[in-house]
Amino acid sequence: MGGFLFGYDSAVINGAVDAIQSHFAVGSAITGLTVAAALLGSAVGAAIAGSLADRIGRIRVTQIAGALFAISAIGSALPFAIWDLALWRVVGGIAIGIASVIAPTYIAEVSPPAYRGRLASLQQLAIVLGIALSQLVNFAIAAAADGSALSDLGPLGAWQWMLGAAVVPAALYIMLSFTIPESPRYLVRVGRVDEARRVLEEVEGGDVEQRIREIREALGSEVRPRLGDLRGRWGLLPIVWIGMALSAFQQLVGINVIFYYSSSLWQSVGVDESNSLLLSLFTSIVNIVGTFIAIGLVDRIGRRPLLLVGSGGMAVALAVTGFAFSHARVVGAQASLSFGWGAVALTSASLFVLFFALSWGVVTWVLLGEMFPLRIRAAAMAVATATQWVANWLVTVTFPALRDWNLSGAYGIYTVFAVLSFVFVWFCITETKGRTLESMGR
Repeated sequence: MGGFLFGYDSAVINGAVDAIQSHFAVGSAITGLTVAAALLGSAVGAAIAGSLADRIGRIRVTQIAGALFAISAIGSALPFAIWDLALWRVVGGIAIGIASVIAPTYIAEVSPPAYRGRLASLQQLAIVLGIALSQLVNFAIAAAADGSALSDLGPLGAWQWMLGAAVVPAALYIMLSFTIPESPRYLVRVGRVDEARRVLEEVEGGDVEQRIREIREALGSEVRPRLGDLRGRWGLLPIVWIGMALSAFQQLVGINVIFYYSSSLWQSVGVDESNSLLLSLFTSIVNIVGTFIAIGLVDRIGRRPLLLVGSGGMAVALAVTGFAFSHARVVGAQASLSFGWGAVALTSASLFVLFFALSWGVVTWVLLGEMFPLRIRAAAMAVATATQWVANWLVTVTFPALRDWNLSGAYGIYTVFAVLSFVFVWFCITETKGRTLESMGR
């Protein structure tokens, strides 16, 4: 549910972008800042989640995240000004940031070792399922409101129902958090060993006392990571720069333009609103299919080959998409694509999402968890994750203005970054398949 809400709250704005811009009568730049506001909150949430979880426990932090998700949904549905909506987006972003840290941490700490890799990969699957359901809900709400997010549906506009609907999975997240056990690692840390023993007996079995000893030894040897440990000859250690670049490239290829703005994107080239929401849902289904492919291949063919295939495929797909959009006919303020070029654009945009999902979408997170030496892993992960949120924010906030300037030109920029990502992987990424975590950095 943490991953699901991560994806749902990140992408639910997609169906409401044009309606929000029209309702508040604001320009593209302000719209972009409002959509991207959640990402600033995400950086804050990710930064505080770890220390908060060590202080009050994984389950309590999960419940805080659920409450913030619910508060954000209600506030976003009932804004009285654009800045008010942006503020609630920041609150939701803090919840997303917390979920992005606490969910995979909890999964790793309660999973039996034999299933840990597969269970951890389900976090990414949950994210893309959340994205897909948000598009399905948006489409259903718009259909109930005569096909437009600007139409009223009862006392509220359809776009308000879209944003407010997130309160349902948020409430479910909170309720389910009362049914799961606390992390045994946290319980041992705070001296609640009997509770930890019961949890380990339930989820793992076997020699529970040995597991308690192992956790105690690991906690006893823990050293709180410091950013100073990352310093190197070029400001930071080379491996840290590589991790930051990996995180940045995942976002700079423009993937979240599809998930945040695809409805608005299709409308900008003449697709009616109802069909644009349906296309957004189709894109999310493609994303799910690609994620399943990545989960099946990442341990078979390795991380580096998947990234290279993904970068090459994304570069071609983005270039074709941009070329197709360049054939839009503009009459006054209206744009339209012919059926042929529209089919080309839909196919290439879908292939872009597929190539991203089967490579960079999953593999980036796998590599970030593996590539850093143990002594700097936590601190390096924090820096790399922060870089990812910043790059995500940069792409999200600039797209509306780039779209208004030149839509095909915007896709040209993302194409360049996809090509550069291929070069980066070829020269800078070392395969980690089959290596132990302890061997990284040797």
